[in-house]
Amino acid sequence: MKRVLICLFAFAYVGLMAQGKPVKYVGSMKCKVCHNKAAKGSQYKIWESRAHARSYETLLSAESQAIAKKMGITTKPEESPECLRCHVTGWGEAGGYTLDVDVANARAVKVNNDLSRVGCESCHGPGNAYKSKKTMMLVRAGEIDCKDLGFLKVDETACTRCHNTDSPTFKPFDYAVRVKDIMHPYPE
Repeated sequence: MKRVLICLFAFAYVGLMAQGKPVKYVGSMKCKVCHNKAAKGSQYKIWESRAHARSYETLLSAESQAIAKKMGITTKPEESPECLRCHVTGWGEAGGYTLDVDVANARAVKVNNDLSRVGCESCHGPGNAYKSKKTMMLVRAGEIDCKDLGFLKVDETACTRCHNTDSPTFKPFDYAVRVKDIMHPYPE
């Protein structure tokens, strides 16, 4: 009976996604709830210790200002779409990081601040459809395909959206080597 209910839930949930229910960014703090425990792999702590977690901060540096000036960018790097597209989560997408957050909406401000870095959803996709423990249990059980929830498996294409020759600070990018720098596996 329990398995039948799980299957019904899974099909109903996937059905909602198939009906075009929009995926939304929720911020890395939502991921932290489950992905910060040592028994689960401490993925959040690992991510937090790496450069992606401080990507926005680099835009505030004198070096970034000099790079922007050299590129002919007339706005501050932390306000420039050319820079923000790779230094925050979801730039230019509905519900992603924005410069126009409604300051009267405390929740929106909190989520927007959380999106002001290369967070979990930059690589794994907007998380509202897969953020719950129940949903992830169904994914791990094989009852739901994570792709149907907007969850992305990280591959070289995900990385080279930003780590490419369009970047003014580009250095040769070897995916096989660099992916090891950011690994944060979920233990089986």
